[in-house]
Amino acid sequence: MSIVSALVLLAVVWFMTLFVVLPIRLETQGDVGERVEGTHAGAPASSFSMKRKIRTTTLVALPIWALITAVILWGGISVRDIDMFNRMGAASSAE
Repeated sequence: MSIVSALVLLAVVWFMTLFVVLPIRLETQGDVGERVEGTHAGAPASSFSMKRKIRTTTLVALPIWALITAVILWGGISVRDIDMFNRMGAASSAE
């Protein structure tokens, strides 16, 4: 795995984690009862902190990325292992 591949994998894992973390413990303006004129009731209330969400996302995404990277570098699991329909054919042994 090259450096660029590792960084792309980190970006994908980080953004996927961000989309999972964003709605956790979110208080909307409709929940709080302090709806600002011209906004939707589902908009975040003033207690929303993007800095806290980014920090949580990073703390969750880094171990997930490290685990996936370790599995890729270890090489114990390959694409052939997850080929359920045997579309890749039999593995040829290079001797």
